[in-house]
Formats: sequence, C-alpha cells, structure tokens
Amino acid sequence: MNYHNPVLLQESVDALAIKEDGVYVDVTFGGGGHSREILKRLGANGRLFGFDQDPDALDNVIDDERFTLIPENFRFISRFLRFHGVRKVDGVLADLGVSSHQFDEAERGFSTRFDGDLDMRMNQKSKTSAKEIVNTYSEEKLAEILFLYGELRNSRNIAKTIVEKRQEEKIDTSFQLRQVLQKYLPKAKEHKIIAQIFQAIRIEVNEELDVLKEFLEQMPNLLKEDGRLSVISYHSLEDRLVKRFIRTGLFKGELEKDVFGRSNEPMQKVGKLIVPTAEEVKLNNRARSAKLRIATLRK
Repeated sequence: MNYHNPVLLQESVDALAIKEDGVYVDVTFGGGGHSREILKRLGANGRLFGFDQDPDALDNVIDDERFTLIPENFRFISRFLRFHGVRKVDGVLADLGVSSHQFDEAERGFSTRFDGDLDMRMNQKSKTSAKEIVNTYSEEKLAEILFLYGELRNSRNIAKTIVEKRQEEKIDTSFQLRQVLQKYLPKAKEHKIIAQIFQAIRIEVNEELDVLKEFLEQMPNLLKEDGRLSVISYHSLEDRLVKRFIRTGLFKGELEKDVFGRSNEPMQKVGKLIVPTAEEVKLNNRARSAKLRIATLRK
C-alpha cells in the first residue's frame, strides 16, 4: 500500500474480536489498510465508520455499502456517530501518529528528510501551522512545548536560538529550521534530536495529546458492554496516556476508593502489550516504536 503501510495489521484487528454483524470504527482511516481488514471480517449486516480529517485520505475511500467515511477529527467521534444514528459500537481502532503518506509528501512539512514549507497540519483547514508556532510563539512557550512534547532537556536554549534567529529572518521551511538549530545537532544524535524537535512542534500544531485524551474519555460511554478498544501508539507520550487511562480512567492523580477499598475505573486491559515482530520492523521501519494496547469495559 503506497499511501500507508498499516502497522500491526492482523494483531490490531484481531484485538477487536469482530462480530459479523457488529458496528466498528477506524478513527485513523488514512490509506484504509486497517479498514479493509475489518471489512473482510464483517458480514453483510456489519457496519464500519472511518474518521480522517486529512483531505488526502478522501482519495482512498472504500466503495462498500457497509462503510462510511467521516471527514472529521476523531476527537468528535461520539457527536458524528450520533449524527449517523449510532450511539454504541462493538469496537474502535486507533492507529495514532503520522501516516507514511504525510511523512513522504515534502510540502506537508512533517518529515525531517525533505525541505518543505513548515506546515505539519493534519487538517489543512486548521489555522495554526508549524510556521506560526516557530515564528510567533514566545520564547517561554516554545521552551515549554519542546520540553513537554519533545522531551528535550535543553529546550530553553533551543527556544532562545529560534527567537534570536527569527528576528533576523523568518523561518519558513524545514531545512531553514534545521540550519538554525545546527549547533544542537551533533552528528551522532542529529536524526534523533531533530525528530524530537519536529515531534514537539507537530503535537502542538495538531493538539495531538488533547485530541487523544478527549477521544479516550468517550470510550466508556461509546463501547458496548463487551466492546473492544485497540490503540497503536508510537511514542511514550501517547502510550503513557493510553496505558494510564486503561488502568485508571484518569490522566493524572490517583483513583479514589470507597470505604470498602473499591475503585470504579471504567476499563480494563485485555492481554499484554503487543509490539511488532523483528520481521515486520525489517519490512517497515516505521513500525519499530509501535505499541498496541487492548481494552474493554470493566465487568
């Protein structure tokens, strides 16, 4: 599949324990790899809804009467499913992160490999692009997102350099930003550090962690009693949120317990953490950091 090579394809769809007449949602439709696999396992009365806010994904729409593509951000999953007459579903699959297509299109600005406009918007209609963040955010705000989302210890120095350099000339492209920050990119760690910087800016542009939290919070009310949640994440920030929500139903703080020591976490994990095989990583390098977590409602 040229658009996007789906990661943990069989494992993530197996995790949904698909019923032939069930209702399922692929909230990160992309190239449709996971959706096609789900459709293979659905019967004539099954239904599948896909979500994708990227207009490019519309070119991959599947011609199948059981399938409906909703061109919206999956943070609005419950609202748009209700619009289609659906209040409860049998399973939800989320393959988080950036698609191969988005990385490979230089003009989208996601990749560190190509020179392109500093964009990084998954939804091209969004107002804030990477260019706005790099050129208008305060030094303090830049340092904060580089530290929180890029986990960069020298975030303050990087932010200071960006602010100083943008006063001389606006930073418009990926390679310009790389050049500005060259002194922070030692040869041995160049790729890793620039990837962390780009990740931090991308997460801020697309509000990725806020979107993920809003999405997860809707799962207890959206899933049927034996419904399944299957989530693939690609970096520790996402994975920590998914893991903690499945375990406690919270993103911070601790679970409150009643006088009998009972807590009321809404979900429970199914099985153990799943990661790609060495063979899959060899065939698709982007799978190397993937982690699959599976959950259902607590009985």
